[in-house]
Amino acid sequence: MKHDTLAAVDLGSNSCHLQIGRVVDQQIYLLDNFREPVRLGAGLTRDKRLDRATQLRALEALGRFGERLRGFPREAVRAVGTNVLRVAKNRDQFLAEAEAVMGFPVEVVFGREEARLIYLGVAHSLPPLQDRRLVVDVGGGSTELIIGTGMEPELVESVSIGCVSYGLKFFAGGTLEKTAFKAAELAAANQLQRIVKAYRQAGWRHAVASSGTAKALANILRENGWSGGSITGGGLRELRSQLIKAGDTGRLRDKARIPGLREDRIDILPGGLAIMLALMAELEIDELEPSEGGLRQGVLYDLLGRVRHQDMREATVGEFARRYHVDTAQAARVGQLAAMLYTAVVTDVPDAHGQLLRWAASLHEIGISIAHAGYHKHSAYIISQADMPGFSQMEQGHLARLVLAHRGKLAKVAGLAPEDPDWALIFALRLAVLFSLRRTDMDVSQIECQASGSGYEITLLRTWLDEHPLTEAALEAEAEEWNALGMNFAIRALHGDQARAASAGQ
Repeated sequence: MKHDTLAAVDLGSNSCHLQIGRVVDQQIYLLDNFREPVRLGAGLTRDKRLDRATQLRALEALGRFGERLRGFPREAVRAVGTNVLRVAKNRDQFLAEAEAVMGFPVEVVFGREEARLIYLGVAHSLPPLQDRRLVVDVGGGSTELIIGTGMEPELVESVSIGCVSYGLKFFAGGTLEKTAFKAAELAAANQLQRIVKAYRQAGWRHAVASSGTAKALANILRENGWSGGSITGGGLRELRSQLIKAGDTGRLRDKARIPGLREDRIDILPGGLAIMLALMAELEIDELEPSEGGLRQGVLYDLLGRVRHQDMREATVGEFARRYHVDTAQAARVGQLAAMLYTAVVTDVPDAHGQLLRWAASLHEIGISIAHAGYHKHSAYIISQADMPGFSQMEQGHLARLVLAHRGKLAKVAGLAPEDPDWALIFALRLAVLFSLRRTDMDVSQIECQASGSGYEITLLRTWLDEHPLTEAALEAEAEEWNALGMNFAIRALHGDQARAASAGQ
């Protein structure tokens, strides 16, 4: 399906953004850009819950975004949540409300996936470069660092330090003291220690900074003549001196206003400045070029890949299959049979569900590389915890649950509502695995399957069952699992004359 207009929503720790772009060939040109300074990060309580006042501000902003997005196809819009939503304990309730007011779901992405998307956005906004490029992004709740060549990221990391969180922690009440900057810079440097060696060893020729913090700092340095438009260590130190001289953020709004410093950046600038100073010192960066590209542009280009059938998630599944030495013939066998069974019990198959089932079939045995006993648990754990480029946290969780449920007791997914569409996916995958235990191809025309009331019914020839007693026993055990949950699973065995009569009646 071709889409000429795509939209990306970014729920960051500082601001919520909506960016809409027009697709021309393989490029995206900006049409609209909306920013709402919601400050999600400031609403995170000590016990890691997003307070209601902040939620309401965010929901109002998303409601306005929803008005602009009205009429967009679901597959042409992608909304992502970052650090605050990664850690907020009450995010599920907020995400449900967010989808209701905006009309599109919000996907929470892991830190390294956020870093990958940032690099993708920056790489598309700059001239091609054959040498390695370093990209740093100081956000509201986390800082991402990426080294890559061309369009390909090679080293990606996310560190839980951000301008909003550091502003609240080290500059509470707006006090701008030398000791506060020293403490903030030291804390940031300590957080960066685990990655500094690897980044220095990898090396780079060109260093770029994305995000609102980088743009704000570059603008202030340029407006005051402290740099020619880039971010330099000397310029940042001069800015720090001016902030300390002002003494508190209140004076920055009045007598000590610094040229180029926007009103909405005053409270979060000190934290971002401290992090940037530590980052440049630890990585020995002399100069950073500010970039217009970033997370939102990366989301748009990633979305373009999906609608043009160049989905990063497909590449990731293939890479995981190779990394964990998956028996690809068996995975394909299970995938084909699962797809057949699923379409037999679901009348209208959503593309996303068919895709999920195929990925689950491809990855259901990756845990065997750890141990055969309970391998489905290992498979599910790897999928839920690994960095999987292209996947959101929710997508990984959904895929992990399906893989976990493909064998063993169904009680582990008993919490699913009876009407949950995942039951059909679980049924199809479990049966496909069961019929493929011999790891040889079978004549799928021997199997008939349909949804039946509160469960499923499968029909096989009696002669086939007699020839496969182990499979029949496994089917009977499977029926007990489903029946124990109150979901009917019936096995119907047809004798030869019944099969002929059934064929004649068709």
